Amino acid sequence: MTQIADRLTKVHCQIAAAAKAAQRQSQAIRLLAVSKTRQADELRQAWACGQQEFGENYLQEALDKIEALTDLNIGWHFIGPIQSNKTRPIAENFDWVHSVDRFKVAQRLNDQRPAGMPPLNICLQVNISKEASKSGVLPADLPTLAAKVAALKNIRLRGLMAIPASNDDPEQQRKPFAQMNDLLKSLQQQLPDQPLDTLSMGMSDDMDAAILEGATIVRIGTALFGPRDYSSQLQQS
Repeated sequence: MTQIADRLTKVHCQIAAAAKAAQRQSQAIRLLAVSKTRQADELRQAWACGQQEFGENYLQEALDKIEALTDLNIGWHFIGPIQSNKTRPIAENFDWVHSVDRFKVAQRLNDQRPAGMPPLNICLQVNISKEASKSGVLPADLPTLAAKVAALKNIRLRGLMAIPASNDDPEQQRKPFAQMNDLLKSLQQQLPDQPLDTLSMGMSDDMDAAILEGATIVRIGTALFGPRDYSSQLQQS
């Protein structure tokens, strides 16, 4: 637990330093612990150190952890690719979904959200670097998708998510994040009645650049838990 506590402290310090450089309040930036391939006990340790929100990429693995950790007050975020025929357990078990990139998925999540649960918080994933290998709506198609999603009653359109192309140059890292900030501002003008307050962007290697350009959620895995071991991962999603 000491190792996770130390890493968590370092990540929070890094977030605070980046926020100061951006003249922002560090409290405006939420740390989402990316816990794919991690054991439930590791999440329990992180929770005991104060981390309460976790992001999962693989559905079956996530459901197993949710069941194992029902005694903890955890905010569960689904951040992986979504198969339209597997939306029901996402709608039933998660608080946030960051990776919606087509209306069919949003509509199914809306229709399958159980009565009595609060609306499901949604971010639209944008393919900001226009990479063929990545999911996400293209920027030009975003306004149309957002307008359709905003009309759904059982989900709340909260903002945008992106995974830009990898780049080691801090200045180059900032460019796609700045574009994401511009896209969110445009949506806020287009849909003034929606609670569009979220930019989910920035990971262990580029969180500083993301925070400088307005990230409100950074998704951190390696810097918090250490290198991942995929050897036993059955990537069921």
